[in-house]
Parts: sequence; structure tokens; C-alpha cells
Amino acid sequence: MSFPIGWMLLGPCALILVISRPAAEGASWTYTGDHGQEHWPDSFPDCGGIAQSPINIRTDDTIYNSSLPPIQPVGYRAHGDSTFTLTNNGHTVQLSLPSSMKIHGLSNNYTAVQLHLHWGSKEHPGGSEHYIDDEEYPAELHIVHYNADKFTDINEAKDKPNGLAVLGILITTGPRDNPGFANIINYLKRVSYADQRVSIPSFNVEELLPSKLDQYFRYSGSLTTPPCFQSVTWTVFYNPVAISQSQMDELRTALHSTPVNSPPKALENNVRDIQLVNRRKLYSSFVIEKGLSTGVIVAIVFGLLGGVLLISIALYFVITAIKRPIAHIGKA
Repeated sequence: MSFPIGWMLLGPCALILVISRPAAEGASWTYTGDHGQEHWPDSFPDCGGIAQSPINIRTDDTIYNSSLPPIQPVGYRAHGDSTFTLTNNGHTVQLSLPSSMKIHGLSNNYTAVQLHLHWGSKEHPGGSEHYIDDEEYPAELHIVHYNADKFTDINEAKDKPNGLAVLGILITTGPRDNPGFANIINYLKRVSYADQRVSIPSFNVEELLPSKLDQYFRYSGSLTTPPCFQSVTWTVFYNPVAISQSQMDELRTALHSTPVNSPPKALENNVRDIQLVNRRKLYSSFVIEKGLSTGVIVAIVFGLLGGVLLISIALYFVITAIKRPIAHIGKA
């Protein structure tokens, strides 16, 4: 989950994240290199905490919690004639959201602030931050909200326990364009370089969500970028959303992490490594069918083949041992 160093007020209803970037030194943090994620704790101590995100969600380790209700988006559909602001902040592409957007289904009411994406590259097609049972997806969408019951705005909430709630939507590829994601992807080239922003028509943000909002995983974690505050209640949906391969290619290639007058550098692989779960509890809102994994099936097949081979060898020696006395008797 991308989080900035600063915030900019764009109007009475929207905040947009901005990066405090020294003019000549580049971004204050990166995913690789001298300021890469292995060095984040040096400048951002929370990044070295024990409740960091993202994680590999192993379904065998999850606890079914029947009290977890379906996520209920409120105000995701209707926006009138308003516009959204799409920004390339050097680390991701981000869309500001109006304060009329909220989610119900958690212990508090949460108000939306922004959404953004994480993705890989042509060379490394895996681009999701969360995994499910070791499976990495091509991309991931995060929709960020703050706890409106306890805090006046996201600046107050961002580093507090239960201050933030993020919806994680895993993205895969399918045969057709996704009309919901087209509302974002079709404008990427207009924010091709860092610090560029453009107003785009508002749209039904609910179209970005998976169909089954009652099937998700819940855990306590952190922002997935500096400053890595451990203040996030994560909801990661079990079912992915599909976009077309051409839309995925556009996401991977349309953006740069550098400003327009700097040497161009592709904005890609903006993904944090998987973090340790440690002693955190992972909850599921639904009963997970415990099928056999591919590895287990392969082990069973090889075990059966091995057993058949051993039995065949044993029978061969038994039959050979029986035939020898019979042959000896016949000669006598």
C-alpha cells in the first residue's frame, strides 16, 4: 500500500498524496538500490516492525470467524458530475476519492481517501503484494480509508492503532477488457511522468471490486511503503478481479518513476517483499474448502507408483523362489 510523505488539499472533498522529493537526489525511498526496501528501516523505523505487510496468506493457517460481515461500500457508485484526480506520484498511480465514499463491515466507520495500484513488469509478471497459498497475482489494487469514528482526518489516523482500513483486491488477466479499470488505465499516458496529475470523469468505483464481498481475509498489518505505520486493518478479498492482457500491458509500460525533464525510468515492480506473519492471527470470513494441494497430489501419486513398484519386485522374487524348487523336482 503506497503512502506518501505529504498531503495536498485539492478541494473540500478530496486529499491527494504528494511526495517530498529533493530536486536532485530523487525519491527519498525506492524499491531497490541504495534506498531500497532492505534499507527502509534505517530511515523509517516502523518498517522493521513485527506486524508488517504484505504477507503470504496461507489458508491452512486462517481462522474462520462467522461474525465477519460482508464488506458494504457506501457512496462508491454515485458521484454526480464530479471529477477524480489521477496522479503519478513516482511510486504508483493514485486516484483521489471523495469523502462521501465509505465502507461498513468493520468495527468502525471508515471514510475513503485514495486508491492506487501495484504491478510487476514484462520480465517479472508477478505484481501483487499479497499472496494466497504462495500464489502471486499480476497486480493488486488498494483502496485506503481512515477511521472516521475516532479521527478527524487521515493525517491524525495514519499512525494510530486501527487508524486505517485498506481493501486489497488481487488482479489477474482474462479475455476481455474490464470497463471499471478502463476508467483508470485509459488515462495513464496523461500522467506518464512523476508529479503529473489529471482530472478524469468520476465513475462507479464499485466496479473495481470482486463480486463476492463476503469472502475475504482479515488481519492487522501496516502500510506497505514507508513510513510503514502498523495502523492498518487489512481486508484482502479471496476472489481476484480480471482485466485484459492489453490492459495489464498498459499498466506495466505507460508510467515513469521520474519527472518529465529527467532521464526516463520505467515505473514498474513497485512491490514490497512478503513479510513475516509472526504471531498475528489471520481470519477468514468464509469456510475454506480444504482440498489437496498440487504438491500433496504429486506426492501421493509418486507414493502409489513407488508402492506398486515395490510390490511388483517382491512378487517377482517370490515367484522366482517358488519356481526354483519346482524346476529342481522336475529334473529329479
